[in-house]
Amino acid sequence: MATFQTITVLGSTGTIGMNTLDVVARHPGKFRIAALTANRQVERLYQQCLQFEPEYAVMLDADSAEELRGRIKTAGLDVEVLSGIEALEKVASLPQVDSVMAAIVGSAGLRPSLAAAKAGKRVLLANKETLVMSGSVFMDAVRQHHATLLPIDSEHNAIFQSLPRGFSSDLDESGVKRILLTASGGPFRTAALGDLDHVTPQQACAHPNWVMGRKISVDSATMMNKGLEVIEARWLFNAGADRIQVVIHPQSVIHSMVEYIDGSVMAQLGNPDMRTPIAYALGFPERIDAGVPSLDLFKIARLDFEAPDTARFPCLALAYQALRHGGTAPAIMNAANEVAVEAFLAERIPFKAIPGMIENVLEQEGAGPVERLEDVIDADVRARTTAREWMMAKGYA
Repeated sequence: MATFQTITVLGSTGTIGMNTLDVVARHPGKFRIAALTANRQVERLYQQCLQFEPEYAVMLDADSAEELRGRIKTAGLDVEVLSGIEALEKVASLPQVDSVMAAIVGSAGLRPSLAAAKAGKRVLLANKETLVMSGSVFMDAVRQHHATLLPIDSEHNAIFQSLPRGFSSDLDESGVKRILLTASGGPFRTAALGDLDHVTPQQACAHPNWVMGRKISVDSATMMNKGLEVIEARWLFNAGADRIQVVIHPQSVIHSMVEYIDGSVMAQLGNPDMRTPIAYALGFPERIDAGVPSLDLFKIARLDFEAPDTARFPCLALAYQALRHGGTAPAIMNAANEVAVEAFLAERIPFKAIPGMIENVLEQEGAGPVERLEDVIDADVRARTTAREWMMAKGYA
């Protein structure tokens, strides 16, 4: 009798979620979908329900859930439709679920990701904010409840693959000198600094190598995305800020590297396609087909590297600053960034105002200790209020 890996996909209508379902569909004998979730994309989630017939479909937005419920009933599907954050936590911790793809973008993914860890699930973590906001709380939950944590970000997945199998979260014990976190540099790596005064949302979302959602695309353009990944790497691999170096690599072929004390540098290479790290995590410890074309080294021909320019990318420096301050500082920074990016995409603030808002909120709020999840949530709420007040004071609101 076939043994299925039963999966909940949190954020199934986003880029990571859709790529996950693409890989799952290639292996009908290996995987079964228990639950799919989305925010408001009714049509896409409905089509996914038709194809994968999950037990549950969850929409964060109640009105969208009601619309989906009607369509599910009309189609005669045996799918229970739920709504709200508690429903997301429920499907992340269902007894029959083996693995949870945590792919909800932003702070909304924190609670269901934590619920999966507390339920001892195999957590495929694509939600950066879970570790950025509450790294100590989340990692404590993983250890306490014997959950398995597999990173989905291409960079962290590459690091995971480049570390010794059975890595014990001790860099020194494994002979690791430092982690080299690669970054494409985004769409403005070579742009004249003066041109950044007039950046449009469309330009910021035009990533040269990756197909991503709008929020993550803007984070890539400011390199805040890489800053978030630095903080994420700190928790995933128990690495201090001084042992995580960002390296600009415009081809996005080397996804990250690990340098060892003997001078060896281990790297994971591949085409810039998120199905590779997704398939690695879904199949771990085995390898399964991801549907990704072979890497053509002759076509690539060259691999370039350069140091990041913090004058061009001040958000990266702010992320390192928040990491070193610790406590609630990363959560404050993340909240300010989410408000800033949302305002930029709505054309309420200019592109270059994003780091200014984040820096101001960090200064205004300061960093407090993190002893429980509520500390993080409270800091997040306060930071968002301060960010909006900053916009109003600057005349942007």
